[in-house]
Amino acid sequence: MRNLRFLLLALPIVLPCAWAACATGNGTAGTGGGAGSTGDPPDASAPDGETNDDGGLDLPDAEPDGPVVTPDSACAASVQEATTTQLPVDIVWMVDNSSSMQPAIAEVKAGLNDFAALIAAKNLDYRVIMLSLRSPTSPVVIGGSNRYPVCIPQPLAGDASCGDGPRFFQSSIDIRSTQPLEQLLGTFAQTEGYKEGQEKGGEPWADKLRPEATKTIVVVTDDNARLSANDFEHFPGGKNPFNSLTLPPGILDPVHNGIFDGYLFSGIYGWGSDSDPDVTCVYPDGTKPPSSGPTYTTLVTKTGGVRAQLCDQSAAWGPFFDAVAQAVVETSKLSCEVTIPQPQDGELDPDAVNVQIVANDVPTTLVKVAGAASCGPEGGWYYDDDTAPTKVLLCPAACDLAQTAVGPGKTGRIEVLFGCATIVQ
Repeated sequence: MRNLRFLLLALPIVLPCAWAACATGNGTAGTGGGAGSTGDPPDASAPDGETNDDGGLDLPDAEPDGPVVTPDSACAASVQEATTTQLPVDIVWMVDNSSSMQPAIAEVKAGLNDFAALIAAKNLDYRVIMLSLRSPTSPVVIGGSNRYPVCIPQPLAGDASCGDGPRFFQSSIDIRSTQPLEQLLGTFAQTEGYKEGQEKGGEPWADKLRPEATKTIVVVTDDNARLSANDFEHFPGGKNPFNSLTLPPGILDPVHNGIFDGYLFSGIYGWGSDSDPDVTCVYPDGTKPPSSGPTYTTLVTKTGGVRAQLCDQSAAWGPFFDAVAQAVVETSKLSCEVTIPQPQDGELDPDAVNVQIVANDVPTTLVKVAGAASCGPEGGWYYDDDTAPTKVLLCPAACDLAQTAVGPGKTGRIEVLFGCATIVQ
């Protein structure tokens, strides 16, 4: 018996895969859940050949913090960074057509192409939707009053007459100084009084919004909205409180299927104080806009948008365009579907794939779950097809984690490891 024990101690011990992945004997996760820190697998031999009281090997305990898979483990043949994509972004601009807005309208016309170029430079699939009166001539007379239209030039526009382009659509709406929020809601749903051809209406534009795209709304005005911020988001639908027209439910009502969920609201308007929403800014000549726009301040603050003071005139516009574009980029969403990169040896074994998110050079290993219905608060991932997978789909919690680390301006990455037995839930 002593000779047999000596023989066992003398034999080399080979671990076929990363320690934590093997600890359960079948590639399943241990008690630590779906994520853990990485490191080299522990040494399987006792220091200096020491034995425990029973004469057996003194093996270290399994990692207490959950599964760990490292690219340099004996079983990890290769690790590949996955190519990620951002979901589209839709930016809706509302521009007040009042005569007092003529200087601001000129800035919008002069700067919107550069604004679009800033977003395009981040390789985002963007779309700009303009809600404002459209005409290549300015001013135009409507109801006996001069109105100042917005005519965006090429290349964003599709032609020299401010027509629609591949990434640009304009609904010609005569935006009234205190009614932008009402007109956005009404024309979006094409309710009575806001349909194409009606005095406060415009062409349908709801179909230009993409369900999967993040939404940004930008208002340009020198007045305040008479519709409250709460009604803009949660109005029950029905008669407009201020006239006989009809408004749909607010933009966050479930009837809209979540198309505006997580939206960002930004604006350039008449606010004048960081601490008091009722303080109006002052133009260089000493005059003031009609209102400080407290309703817009509420929406900007609530959604985390950006704003600029209209009173700063031309000096405000460059930084404002930059800030809105940056906010659009930063709030763009990562697609939760990740194409599986090609293994270095060209062979994909679906049972030997693991996924990790690397943030600040610290990897978090995810467990594989049975499918979307099995996703929980700790995250995880699953295949699009277990028998012939082409994509890894991140559970919502894992996608939220990836969102904080991966994307434009971020240094994190999603890695796919090949060779180790898949760690499953």
